Amino acid sequence: MQIIISNQSKEPIYEQICVQVKTQILKGELEAGEALPSMRQLAKDLGISVITTKRAYEELEKNGFIYSVVGKGSFVSEQNNEMMKERKMKVIEEQLLSAVENSKEIGIPLTELIELLTLLYREEN
Repeated sequence: MQIIISNQSKEPIYEQICVQVKTQILKGELEAGEALPSMRQLAKDLGISVITTKRAYEELEKNGFIYSVVGKGSFVSEQNNEMMKERKMKVIEEQLLSAVENSKEIGIPLTELIELLTLLYREEN
């Protein structure tokens, strides 16, 4: 599992962890039943507080992405297709919201952003 934290992001660190883990699960990079690093290990690897990783794992568990087994650790949950689609849509919405916010900050009009999105979509298909 690879997590990259940005101290310059407006997004809290626990949310950055949540978003990246969710994305990896939804893309199939993390598979059902796969063990996640312990909260302490992830905190050590990222150079952050265990409280932060605990909050991220609690959010992920609350949203059904992971489950915890006392004394064993945290694992990726099974994902059903409808739930997976809803979660993917949420990830897309979050990413689009971020793109809109970033474009507003540098003065890109909505029409230009839509053109860019259309161009990127066509390149991928």
